[in-house]
Amino acid sequence: MTVIKKPLPRFFSFASNPNLSRQLMLTGIAITLFFVFLAFFAPVFQAWGWLQDPTDFLANPIHDAPSGKHWFGTSRLGYDVFSRTVFGAQAALQVVILATSLSMFIGVPLGMLSGYLGGRVDKVLLFFMDSIYTLPGLLLSVTLAFVVGRGILNAAIAISIAYIPQYYRVVRNHTVSVKTEVFIEAAQAMGANTWQVLSKYLFFNVIQSVPVLFTLNAADAILVLGGLGFLGLGLPEEVAEWGHDLKQALEALPTGIWWTTLFPGLAMTLMVVGLSLLGEGLNEFVNPRLRKENSIRK
Repeated sequence: MTVIKKPLPRFFSFASNPNLSRQLMLTGIAITLFFVFLAFFAPVFQAWGWLQDPTDFLANPIHDAPSGKHWFGTSRLGYDVFSRTVFGAQAALQVVILATSLSMFIGVPLGMLSGYLGGRVDKVLLFFMDSIYTLPGLLLSVTLAFVVGRGILNAAIAISIAYIPQYYRVVRNHTVSVKTEVFIEAAQAMGANTWQVLSKYLFFNVIQSVPVLFTLNAADAILVLGGLGFLGLGLPEEVAEWGHDLKQALEALPTGIWWTTLFPGLAMTLMVVGLSLLGEGLNEFVNPRLRKENSIRK
């Protein structure tokens, strides 16, 4: 008796004609790649003298307006806003990628195990994940940030906890529906153990929505990180971070110092929009049912 494997999902199955979703996704990819480029090459630009040290403030004037020397002006402490904004992309990507990866690596295996085994294990995990899911994500992250303290890893841990139930619920529901398929029963009849069924037959058939969830959670994590930085609970003060810079800039905003607020806020907004467009556009191509419904409407 031979085991028939279910065909692997096609993650990037584009429609034959260009549409709005594809254009939005390409726009999201372009914006995301732009910030990735800034994050990777910011230290190189600093070494070449194109960017000032984001922690250097003694040599700069205070609240200097945007000019040829300081493109985005300077802050009330003398920091170069352009350098802080560029290096803020590096800090954001480090924390966000680490946070979403941690939540994915924990939530996906637990969801597969819970959906496949069922019974008491499923009930306990489902109750625990639902309890976390009911809590507001920002409030949970703020509470954990008080406990773990500042730092890139600590901020990632505080942010990731809120996203674990999302991966768990999505993967668990897919596992429950897929485990009754004929190819799973055939694998079990051939003597495949739990690990073999989960890794060889279930994994690639239950993670269709994980890339979409990853990008959308990354967009949300940027806002959460900004909130933690605004409250003084994110990264250390010497690290360039958009939320912390916005907090420092609010005091001078009523006096007409607009540049210290505009550029970090604009960078955060663009990065969130880019990841959101990427996730929403990717969702259409990952979800065959959604593609079919859109083609029928046309």
